[in-house]
Amino acid sequence: MGAQGAAEPGEVVTASGLTQARRQATVNPVVHRQFAALGDPTRLAIVERLARGPMSAGDLAAPTTLSLPAVLKHVRVLEDAGLVTTVKRGRVRECRLRDDALVAVATWTAQQQALWSTRLDALGTLLEDT
Repeated sequence: MGAQGAAEPGEVVTASGLTQARRQATVNPVVHRQFAALGDPTRLAIVERLARGPMSAGDLAAPTTLSLPAVLKHVRVLEDAGLVTTVKRGRVRECRLRDDALVAVATWTAQQQALWSTRLDALGTLLEDT
């Protein structure tokens, strides 16, 4: 970005107003993948069910209208995001939530909370002084 905050010629500005290079520099890729994975209601429901304990992929599919292959695709996305692990035992694929599954999200959330709390306190002070 140029000195005035405008994009340099040839730079692509994303919907967030950041250039692609700046966005990549500011986004934690692990947190980004995990939020993207959890942004789907089906995957969020799978994580909530696995928080109660390990389940087979078939058990995850049973109360839904989804086919087993569709559930396995969702599980694969969760696995790629580092939220879930799977182990195949014979014909059964057991899924479990990783012990450290949400540490990155919790850390990021705490950092954001502290940052915005500080900023809002400063804004409150500024508004009180005017």
